[in-house]
Amino acid sequence: MIKSNLIALIFRAAAFIIAAAGLFDLMGAFQGRIYTGVLYYYTAQSNIFAIVLFGILIVKTFNGIRGKNNSSACYFPRLLMICTVDILLTFVVFWILLVPQLAGSFPLWTFSNLAVHAITPLLCLADYLLFTEPRRIKYRDVYYVTIFPLCYVVISSILGLAGHVYAIAADGQPVRFPYFFFDFDRIGLWSLVYIGGMILFFLVISHVFYYISHRNRSINNSKQLNN
Repeated sequence: MIKSNLIALIFRAAAFIIAAAGLFDLMGAFQGRIYTGVLYYYTAQSNIFAIVLFGILIVKTFNGIRGKNNSSACYFPRLLMICTVDILLTFVVFWILLVPQLAGSFPLWTFSNLAVHAITPLLCLADYLLFTEPRRIKYRDVYYVTIFPLCYVVISSILGLAGHVYAIAADGQPVRFPYFFFDFDRIGLWSLVYIGGMILFFLVISHVFYYISHRNRSINNSKQLNN
């Protein structure tokens, strides 16, 4: 674990810039237009979560430097863990579930696509691994990771059932849900299977984070006793 606030500030400032640039590029800002429709998607919303958190961490880290705190660069570790797990779903779902559907019809290797679907999630993971102290995660945080994605599913489902249209499919029918795996119009109750699988993914990954956090503390305590 790195305790230097200066190193953490440099990392978090770079992460904030990359994450924000990726989102703005996805929205078309660098092409002279703003397409707000992307904000309806979980990818954009989880990236916004990460950008806001990086901004908060930058402020806290800068204050740590001003206060001459050189003992730790760990701030809001529980929130960081929740954000990391939530945005890792973007990474996993896109590259495993969506890429086979989009192959040949979607530009995969653009900066915006790589930033929002790979770089920003990995930056969140790197921040957690580099700067978070052991045993700062509480067991209830394992379940808190499901709040954001479940709220997204509920709100998106309500919007879709209320008539919001994301696109028009090749068959001319409106697409009322953002992702095929919970498109109730096209796959019906199979959507619940996908949603259940994703909830299981969140719980498995968050349990892994919890286990590693507490195991690291146990290892550190054992080393101190041996010394």
